[in-house]
Amino acid sequence: MDLTKLKDYILQKDFYKRLITILIGTYLLALTYNLFLLPNHFVIGGMSGLAIVFEDMFGWNANLFIYLSSFILVILSIFILGFNDSKVSIIGSIFYPIMVSFTVPVANFLKPYFTFDNVLITIILASLFYGFANGLIYKVGFNTGGSDILMKIISKYFPMPEGKCLMILNGCIILLGGATFGINNVVYSIIILLLYTKIVDNILIGISNSKLFFIYTKEHKKVEDHILKVMKTGVTLFETEGGYSKEKGYMLMCVVPTREYYLFKEIVLQIDPNAFFVIHDCYEVHGGKRKKSSFL
Repeated sequence: MDLTKLKDYILQKDFYKRLITILIGTYLLALTYNLFLLPNHFVIGGMSGLAIVFEDMFGWNANLFIYLSSFILVILSIFILGFNDSKVSIIGSIFYPIMVSFTVPVANFLKPYFTFDNVLITIILASLFYGFANGLIYKVGFNTGGSDILMKIISKYFPMPEGKCLMILNGCIILLGGATFGINNVVYSIIILLLYTKIVDNILIGISNSKLFFIYTKEHKKVEDHILKVMKTGVTLFETEGGYSKEKGYMLMCVVPTREYYLFKEIVLQIDPNAFFVIHDCYEVHGGKRKKSSFL
């Protein structure tokens, strides 16, 4: 199966379930925009942020700007990037502007209940809603177009990573918001951007509940026995060769629940005080077997 067919298969997989998810995601995203971002002039990048700035600078209707920019960017994406590379943006680019209009009455009804004297509460709630909504959309493989499309078009013609390109685009929009609404707006927007990015990451890859250990030790047999017999979990053994010393050895790889991390690390050091290990956060484990541990 070639890559194009594989991509099409993945995009069609659980399509209706994913469609419902993006409907919910774009609804929450639009509600957050009308409830928190637009009234408070929080410019956190993207076409929505630009719409807030242009409404204040030129009197343009923010919602109308989102409609027009989404339509123009989707057309550009199809012509420049091709239809296949535009598929993940088309649905979100249609749903999001519609939801922006659809959620205006709901946002107006909720505003009295979500107006706070402390701006920090508003920032936290905006970050939570915005991050959760974007996390839902990205998790099912879609996006809402806008700056995502612009980023891909720029990256196609300039030798720049997409992530860096998006950061520069959003940075320019945030600074434009700061020039329009003041330095406080820049600070608030950056805080929301940082918080919501972290929330999106947690939704996409989950919260780390395990640790991945790579252990190099001359007592690999004892450590392996402990993992298999006491922790009752799997372990993989690699043959190694020192890059400088050329000394042969073994490295063990295993996944340990976070609650068992400290005790396991100390036991390894008791078995071999000279053990060398690298520990990573582990967000997901697929396959393998694990029996009920008697470790703790």
